[in-house]
Amino acid sequence: MQYEITEQIPLLDGQGNLTRAGYAKRLLPVYDRKKVRGGITRLKEWDYYYIGNERFGVALTVADNSYMGLDSISFLSFEGEPWEITKSPMSVFPMGRTGLPSTSAAGITAGSGKKHAILFQVADGQRNLTAHMENFKDGQPIDVHIVLSDEPAESMVICTPFEKKAHFYYNQKINCMRARGTVRIGGDEYRFEPDGSFGVLDWGRGVWTYHNTWYWGSASGLADGVDFGFNIGYGFGDTSAATENMLFYNGKAHKLSKVDFGIPMKGGKEDYMKPWRFTSDDGRFEMDFIPVIDRVSCTDVKLIKSDQHQVFGRFSGTAVLDDGTRLQVRDLMGFAEKVENKW
Repeated sequence: MQYEITEQIPLLDGQGNLTRAGYAKRLLPVYDRKKVRGGITRLKEWDYYYIGNERFGVALTVADNSYMGLDSISFLSFEGEPWEITKSPMSVFPMGRTGLPSTSAAGITAGSGKKHAILFQVADGQRNLTAHMENFKDGQPIDVHIVLSDEPAESMVICTPFEKKAHFYYNQKINCMRARGTVRIGGDEYRFEPDGSFGVLDWGRGVWTYHNTWYWGSASGLADGVDFGFNIGYGFGDTSAATENMLFYNGKAHKLSKVDFGIPMKGGKEDYMKPWRFTSDDGRFEMDFIPVIDRVSCTDVKLIKSDQHQVFGRFSGTAVLDDGTRLQVRDLMGFAEKVENKW
């Protein structure tokens, strides 16, 4: 049994604990940074956008992780010989001064440095994403101008407690937004058109424990000509009240139970570029995943570590909606990742 939050409530009580653990289909719990009690250095806040189509994709991140700030731009090409570039300038001890909004529904998120600037503006039903970074590829800059629209009425929202008091994760994933715009790298232009380009937002606010590992998968596209996507994941906190697994079809969310990431193994280690298999305990999400490229990143400086494998590829299989409708999915571009953090 998963607990659904259906009314607007404060996210945190006076002790910094979640007022309710569970999931919602809209951003109903109200986040107030002043109510955080789990230690200001443990507070992590980020806005992450991925925009992609069948041929290429771009990811933009602005994060304030208290003692470490991060602005990141990734570009990925899936055609021919796949390639990707990620540049992630870091800052020291932003401690909330980045000023990320307390809601995903409105506001401005901005991160910048000497040779880069990233800006997210949310207003009037659209999300305007712009970014610039010098010396991104072969000495050439990257410029991003993208507008996300047609935001679905329902999304994945989850309030997850940790065993440690006043520690929590509040997260929204918005799939299936239509994307229009361009990415320019030097003299090359990559254009996103809304008929086949989609955006996802990962909006996260929380007080995290030091060492954790998460699994996350996401895709947005079309199933028989109708907007379809999903969010799947697990690996941290107490998910007894709800998982973050959801299907999205024609603007509506359909709740799943548990989904297992079948990452292939070789010699006792994950073999990320071999085919994966995803299965659910209720039989409603059964997918094969054929990797195209592994966006791998590992930072290990003793007390701080982030080991990331974000694998982009194509999903094929079946997904079952709440009313029993069975959807056939074929070669839907998306990603699945495993991330270990000591932070």
